[in-house]
Amino acid sequence: MTELSDKERLRYSRHLLLKEVGEQGQLALKQAHVAVVGCGGLGSPALFYLAASGIGKLTFIDHDEVELSNLQRQILYKVNHLGQQKAKAAGKVLTSLNNDITLTPINARLTQENIAELLGEADIILDCSDNFTTRYLLNKYCYQTNKVLIAGAAIATQGQLMCFDFRTKSPCYACIFPADSQAPTENCGNFGVLSPILGIIGAQQALLAVNVLLGHHQGSMFCSLDGMSLQQRPYRLTKNPECECCGLM
Repeated sequence: MTELSDKERLRYSRHLLLKEVGEQGQLALKQAHVAVVGCGGLGSPALFYLAASGIGKLTFIDHDEVELSNLQRQILYKVNHLGQQKAKAAGKVLTSLNNDITLTPINARLTQENIAELLGEADIILDCSDNFTTRYLLNKYCYQTNKVLIAGAAIATQGQLMCFDFRTKSPCYACIFPADSQAPTENCGNFGVLSPILGIIGAQQALLAVNVLLGHHQGSMFCSLDGMSLQQRPYRLTKNPECECCGLM
């Protein structure tokens, strides 16, 4: 559809008041397809705001089930979701928030074999995963297919927000974090994480996705968040010529 319905005009009325969005911007969001990989601490707030903002099609992928320890930070889920597939439970919650958009929950582990099938139609991909294997897989796929990748990370009291716009000659995730420099045991399970940091970073991932779709953000970026001082610091990104993913060698 090329128009907003009366119901949509009422639902998104606060967006329509903004010169940065307006009716044409809301239509752009309605026609967009965003994929979120990981429905946990980062994916929860990201999915809430993407659905509330009116992204026309949301695909979200996770292979885990809801556990009690998740409820400290994964705000999509409630006690009655314990033991359920995360993707399925997330679909129920998001449908109750906005039943005018298309939701595609996928209970699967992302692999080299299924990534093109699951993510091929998405305009923007949000990396809300919690492991380096998935991060490098998404980075390589988005680089090869010229997609926009918006990645988040949080551990202990620190957070990171990244955007790699592979429609341009962008550096990639592996330029900043070479695979051989990562410790595979670093995760929330053994380092802990302050829950609101995940909410901040996940919401910012959603905001970045909306801004990209509205044409207000182009190019790549990286910034860090210190949860104790509340300081967020941007860094300049440069391509690593020896990067194993996007380098020239």
